[in-house]
Amino acid sequence: MPTVLVTGASSGIGAAFARRLSADGYDVIAVARRQGRLEELKARGCASEIMVADLADTADCLKVEERLAAGGIDLLVNNAGVGVGKGFELTTVEEEDRMLALNVRALMRLTHAALPQMLAAGKGQILNVGSVAAFTGAVGFASYSASKAYVVSFSESLALRYANRGVRVMVLCPGYVRTEMHDAAETPTSGLTARLMWLDADQLVDHALRDLHRGKVISTPGAVYKATVATTKLIPRRVLAVAGRFANRDAQ
Repeated sequence: MPTVLVTGASSGIGAAFARRLSADGYDVIAVARRQGRLEELKARGCASEIMVADLADTADCLKVEERLAAGGIDLLVNNAGVGVGKGFELTTVEEEDRMLALNVRALMRLTHAALPQMLAAGKGQILNVGSVAAFTGAVGFASYSASKAYVVSFSESLALRYANRGVRVMVLCPGYVRTEMHDAAETPTSGLTARLMWLDADQLVDHALRDLHRGKVISTPGAVYKATVATTKLIPRRVLAVAGRFANRDAQ
């Protein structure tokens, strides 16, 4: 039976991955900060092992790294992340630092811990959760967009490096998904953006796993977001900046 480790598994996209992958026959190791939520997940049969860890904390992150380095992991889903939905001047440096520690540092460290045993086995999969914001930027999400741009570039580089060594790497780049993270980030839930762009977490996971099995490197769910990413490659950045200000005017 294959084994997957899912971070940020207590809610939202991470919980959706845990539910789907357990149904697909995986042993799920669920990692998150909230023990009660993890225990509920395990009680429902969606996790065989739980690890309570705040991945923004170096000591907690190290515990998960050690579990990955021990081997036996067929798929790593680096889903844990956080957004700060305020203008950069309105956030504290502690909020910014915590976000980068989780979105960038922890993802890099867990990937680094998982890779050696996958390369030795000549097989394995790593799915990193990025964001469409990596391509567009967003008013009120300066460091968040930058952190997800790192995830995209990092994943693309690893996918190229290990493609011929049996390890598949993909980055999932969703837009707005109905999760607690967007609630915490004070994302607008009304207006043009909300009406057109909200995604369902279970459908998102289905799309992501289908793309992973097809060997895609970047998975962008939803016609609107596919068009958005394609457009960013053609339109000058100064024009995108104006469009971004309009689309995110409520977040200013």
